[in-house]
Amino acid sequence: MGEEIKSQNKKSRENFFLFLLEIIKILILALAIILPIRYFIAQPFFVKGASMESAFEDGDYLIINEISYRFSEPQRGDTVVFRYPENPRQYFIKRIIGLPNETIEIKNNQAKVFNEGNPNGFILDESSYLDSGQITEGSLRVKLYENEYFVLGDNRLHSSDSRRWGVLNKSYIIGKVFIRAWPVDKIKYFTPEIYLVPAK
Repeated sequence: MGEEIKSQNKKSRENFFLFLLEIIKILILALAIILPIRYFIAQPFFVKGASMESAFEDGDYLIINEISYRFSEPQRGDTVVFRYPENPRQYFIKRIIGLPNETIEIKNNQAKVFNEGNPNGFILDESSYLDSGQITEGSLRVKLYENEYFVLGDNRLHSSDSRRWGVLNKSYIIGKVFIRAWPVDKIKYFTPEIYLVPAK
C-alpha cells in the first residue's frame, strides 16, 4: 500500500513538471511570435486629445503598421504616428500633407502644394476628411528637403502641427494607422488615399 502511494505521488509530481514544462514552452513560443510583431511590425496606441477629430477621437485604440515604411515611402493622405520632434518621448498623430522636395503654402485657409510636376501648384481637396467649417489658419510657405514631411491635424483649430513646430523628418515616424480596433462600432481598416486637385 505504502509503495503504491509513493508511486502515485511520484507520478503526480512528474505530471505536474511535464505540465509546467509545456506551459513554459507555450510562453516562450508566444513571446517569440508576439515580441517581434509588437516591436517591429505593429504597435498599439490610444488617441489622446482632439487634434484629429473627427477621423480619430480621444480614446480611440489604433494599431499602427510599422513595417510598410521600410519598403515604401509615406504618401500624401497617410495618417501617421510619430515622435514629437520637440520632445521625442511624446507621440503625435497627424496627416501627411507635404512630401520631400515639395513646397507647401498655407494661405487663404487652404494648403497648396508646389512640386516638380506642378510648378504652379495645386490645392489639396481635403473635403473627404476635414469637417465642414474647418479652416486651415496660418500664412506660411515652407520648402521641404529630402526625408522631410509637412503634417497637419484634421481638427485644424486645435492642432499643434507643422504650422507651429516645422517640418517632420522621416526618422521620427513610427508608422501609419492600420486599424482602429476600438470602439467596436467604429472598427475600421485604413488604406492610403491621395487627396488633390490639379491647379487650372
